Amino acid sequence: MKKIILASAIALISATPAFAASGNTSSATGSATATVVEPIVLTHTSGAALGFGRFTTGTGGSITVSSAGVGSVGGDVAFVPGSTNSADAFAVTGDASRSFSISTGSGTVTDGTNSISFTTAASAASGTLSAGGTASFSVGGQLTLAGTEPAGAYAGSYSATVTYN
Repeated sequence: MKKIILASAIALISATPAFAASGNTSSATGSATATVVEPIVLTHTSGAALGFGRFTTGTGGSITVSSAGVGSVGGDVAFVPGSTNSADAFAVTGDASRSFSISTGSGTVTDGTNSISFTTAASAASGTLSAGGTASFSVGGQLTLAGTEPAGAYAGSYSATVTYN
């Protein structure tokens, strides 16, 4: 009988779960953070436009307008008296003191039937928002003329994009 009781006691001891010894497990609490950034927003300045001015095409050439709004001609193109040039303008708002990149596309101006291609260039390839979260930049461009464009008023558009760095 002693053997049965001893065997039962051994079976009962081996069937109970083992308790973890001190030092086998440890826990700690971690920390987490998150920062929501103000979205970057680009707006076109009301009334601003990339203005290539009034000109004659001759046998062709180009008109370049700097991002400061200064126009110059190349080839057989000539400004007519009283012509004015202008750079386009944009405003940027977003997260204070963050840097951003600027890209602009090419475009066309059309009189409804005929079109003329142009390229653009921003005053800088990048910028930094002020402590108040604002910035601005201007855009110049180059209009290329074949010399066969009919007289008339031409208008068009192009894209500008800003992206946080």
